[in-house]
Amino acid sequence: MLRLTEVKLPLDHPESDLKAAVLERLGIDAEELLSWRVFRRAYDARKSTHIFFIYSLDVEVRDEAALLQRHAGDRHIGPAPDTTYRFATRAAADEQRRPIVIGTGPCGLFAGLVLAQMGFKPIILERGKIVRERTKDTWGLWRQGQLNPDSNVQFGEGGAGTFSDGKLYSQIKDPRHLGRKVLEEFVQAGAPEEILFISKPHIGTFRLVKMVEAMRATMLALGAEIRFESRVDEVLIDTDAAGQRQVKGVRLASGETLHSEHVVLAVGHSARDTFQMLYDQGVYMEAKPFSIGVRIEHPQTLIDKARFGPFAGHPLLGAADYKLVHHARNGRTAYSFCMCPGGQVVAATSEPGRVVTNGMSQYSRAERNANSGLVVDVSPETDFPGHPLAGIEFQRHWESQAFAAGGGTYQAPAQRVGDFLAGRPSTALGSVQPSYQPGVHLTDLSLCLPDFVVQAIREALPAFGRQIRGYDMADALMTGVETRTSSPVRIKRKPDDLQSINTRGLYPAGEGAGYAGGILSAGVDGIKMAEAVALAMNGLPPLPARKAD
Repeated sequence: MLRLTEVKLPLDHPESDLKAAVLERLGIDAEELLSWRVFRRAYDARKSTHIFFIYSLDVEVRDEAALLQRHAGDRHIGPAPDTTYRFATRAAADEQRRPIVIGTGPCGLFAGLVLAQMGFKPIILERGKIVRERTKDTWGLWRQGQLNPDSNVQFGEGGAGTFSDGKLYSQIKDPRHLGRKVLEEFVQAGAPEEILFISKPHIGTFRLVKMVEAMRATMLALGAEIRFESRVDEVLIDTDAAGQRQVKGVRLASGETLHSEHVVLAVGHSARDTFQMLYDQGVYMEAKPFSIGVRIEHPQTLIDKARFGPFAGHPLLGAADYKLVHHARNGRTAYSFCMCPGGQVVAATSEPGRVVTNGMSQYSRAERNANSGLVVDVSPETDFPGHPLAGIEFQRHWESQAFAAGGGTYQAPAQRVGDFLAGRPSTALGSVQPSYQPGVHLTDLSLCLPDFVVQAIREALPAFGRQIRGYDMADALMTGVETRTSSPVRIKRKPDDLQSINTRGLYPAGEGAGYAGGILSAGVDGIKMAEAVALAMNGLPPLPARKAD
């Protein structure tokens, strides 16, 4: 199979043009082409008046060796890489030991799934509820202002990614094509097959719910045990005479003890009580940078027109997204984060008395507003020095400020962009209506953001308006605060066997441990965890470390 890249065709080309483009690029007759399929389809919208598709195609020809020799100087024609996933090992038929996976976000799901596929029958623990019960609790906050601290946007089956745009792309280096395994498993669970080839695939919340349920059924059929409403309150650790630490199991909030010497820690970026417990037990961790800011909403039609010009609304393009970065004079970087076309801003707190925002959208991306995080970097060195968990307290402070600024009812503080730039509180909405539930309270967002964040965003907005016309429109609405952009801690692990650097048998994984960001990268990290655990249980050396991993 050959991989043919950079095949460019007009936006509205007929399908027959693809085959013709293959024949022309390879310089072969139709009878020499045995088969072809689209591996990836992206679009180039740098010129909104001239948008075109860019394809990567996998093709099968009669004499591949001769064709490769003829095109030896063309870097866009070469052998297609083998993306087939192969299991690192298999469980022995009489294996009685069972690894434990803590968390059912994307990382925990894929750690559990791949362990189950290899025959290791993991025990998977989740502090929250099954996804449909969790959805009811989440709506309880959005519609009635009632928070369940263990069942919300952050906690429950599917993890934080369930209530998101369902983006399935990442900038991670992936030399083993583990992302392909993630996408193929999602298709098996009910995702549309287009996620295998479009350049920026997404699923949306409603489809994610059904997919999570399907993956649960698969794991159960393979012998996994999945326990919900089972919060881990203690990781059991033995220390020998030489000071070596070894995991021996976990103790649940119910008091029950489960024994295992292989525990995957995939708790997500908001498991603050778990981070505290691990720190108290001596598991090595350190503070890491993240970002805070607001959610900003515009009419989706404004973004579509700015990005796609006369092609706005084209069914093959869908709702437009954007990615923006500005380096401010105060040394900070302001940037768009987790942009959700045609979506809504959602209440994402997991602790009483605090307000946190996030964004989500459905597969259709058909809501009236576009929203994105507009955030600014913060770091342990300059903003919360001195303690591995100081970033959590930093987050909590500004989330509490947002709760107070929003009126103390889980309404979120909000402000029109024009008022924010002028330094005055908002007293009335403009043309952009808020999508946040349970509602917004108009105020001055500088009450719940650090001064340097306010300065950087005020400088960034006009700069972004020069890139996307209307971005700094006076009626655009900002809602605060966005604090959960990534984990505030990194639970360090060894690069070879992926175990904690000071606690054998503990496998820090995914976003919560500081090793992923988003559904796809977290799923990839879950696969790596499953492989590391399986190899260790079989007494085999870890996979060769790769720089890109």
